[in-house]
Amino acid sequence: MKLPKSYLNPEFLMSPSARTVRLLCEYLDPEARFKELDIRRGVILFGSARLPPQSPSYRDAATLAELIARWTVHAHAVADRYYIVTGGGPGIMQAAHEGAARVDASLNVGLNISLPHEEEANPFVDDRRSVVFHYFFMRKFWFLNLARAAVIFPGGFGTMDELFELLTLTQTGKSSPMPIVLYDRAFWQDTINFEAFARRGLIRREDLELFTYADTPEEAMDRIVVGLPP
Repeated sequence: MKLPKSYLNPEFLMSPSARTVRLLCEYLDPEARFKELDIRRGVILFGSARLPPQSPSYRDAATLAELIARWTVHAHAVADRYYIVTGGGPGIMQAAHEGAARVDASLNVGLNISLPHEEEANPFVDDRRSVVFHYFFMRKFWFLNLARAAVIFPGGFGTMDELFELLTLTQTGKSSPMPIVLYDRAFWQDTINFEAFARRGLIRREDLELFTYADTPEEAMDRIVVGLPP
């Protein structure tokens, strides 16, 4: 019996001993793909996978992504464009890619994650611009690696995780400052009392300036463009 080489041995590659190899793959594969496609910077849209197309947030996310796509197509050379980056699934993620596709679907980038209840990639991102991750932290690394601005729509635990990781990294200087826009002020002020963190001395009052609010796609667009590199 001819034994397989280690790097072609699926039993080894899927074993606990090869976890570091799998982690490295989730760094190197996206890196090579984004380099080949010249994808260097993006606007990240986070939000619930559960919001249906008839919801106001879905419609607004699609409109905002369309505004961003039209702006970058007209304002930037191809190599300098901003991509619309989401988790690649349904809900707000699909809304953003649907809106950008009205202008140019090649601006859509999906960073998917494999879950016990499988999350299907939305139809507005092609396979070349979709990456499926196993490890959440590697997926979040690539979100932050590409992010030059972020808009966070209403969402659940996953959205909160992504928001607070983003705020922590910008607060501590591990990530460069960027426009961070919380969309739907009423939702965010009802859900998280950011002022209480500052009042109790758990964050600096200046940390409340790490983000802004917006209630319309146009307002969010203004917040983004003002803080983005040209």
